[in-house]
Amino acid sequence: MDADFRPVSGFVLPRFAGIPTFMRLPHVTLDDPRIAQVQVGLIGAPWDGGTTNRPGPRHGPRQLRDASTMIRAQHGITGIRPFEALNCADLGDVAPNPASVEDSLKRMEDFYARVRAAGVLPLTGGGDHLCTLPILRALAKDRPLGMIHFDSHTDLFHSYFNGQMYTHGTPFRRAVEEGLLDPARVCMIGIRGTAYDSEDRDFARAVGITVIPIEEFHRRGVEDVMDQARAIAGDGETYVSYDIDFVDPAYAPGTGTPEIGGPNSWQALECARLLAGVRIVGADLVEVSPPFDPAGGPAYLGASIMFEMLCAMAQNP
Repeated sequence: MDADFRPVSGFVLPRFAGIPTFMRLPHVTLDDPRIAQVQVGLIGAPWDGGTTNRPGPRHGPRQLRDASTMIRAQHGITGIRPFEALNCADLGDVAPNPASVEDSLKRMEDFYARVRAAGVLPLTGGGDHLCTLPILRALAKDRPLGMIHFDSHTDLFHSYFNGQMYTHGTPFRRAVEEGLLDPARVCMIGIRGTAYDSEDRDFARAVGITVIPIEEFHRRGVEDVMDQARAIAGDGETYVSYDIDFVDPAYAPGTGTPEIGGPNSWQALECARLLAGVRIVGADLVEVSPPFDPAGGPAYLGASIMFEMLCAMAQNP
């Protein structure tokens, strides 16, 4: 008999009751026989060993799970019911090593390699943005991927602090250098804020990455920008990485490196909604930091963005 992968309804069990999983989905481990039926796995990456200033995203997955109990079965605008289109499950957390960046990167890569081998598309709640690098190492081992990246920072710096190569400001520089991303199919949206220098933007221009800064985003509007992002991704396999600090800190203060002047929460959701039609092979929502907003507003926004991305995955071409 096929397993039931539908979330627990709030009509059956109150949302404040039960063990919180992402969107109230069943918990299925990689060793569970049911994994063969899972199409999308929601995963926690509770690690912030790449953080260079305000820590806390290691606590993000727990708060995201709790907030996500408010997610219901049907999208309120599009009518999409992703849990009927796809078998989804919470695969639990990848276990990092808080005392070692290198070991944590290896542990995460190995975990996601198993996810990929099981034929499951990962949707991850982070964790800081360095978590994306080992995910890409696992998913793009055979060929480079395109990427649509929502952020206030490019994360394309070469290194920090006298040659430290692995921080949350360097993952996509490493990903390009390692051949995990096709720069011609990478679009970075929302970049803004004061800067140390122009090294990251210079690198983007040199390799052909498209950067859409926030002033252009606001001038053109969400639909026009997302039309371009989808065109850049094309019909090839694409990863989506969404840093919560893409959103203006008035709406998402609970993050480590906030930058004013970003989109509001409606625009943040609309960006994710307009990923429909992209061939998404994995996605993440990172940098939610509960210590900077214990009330959980950014986590609920983050969980809602994850639901939007899941709905887009349900419309994969």
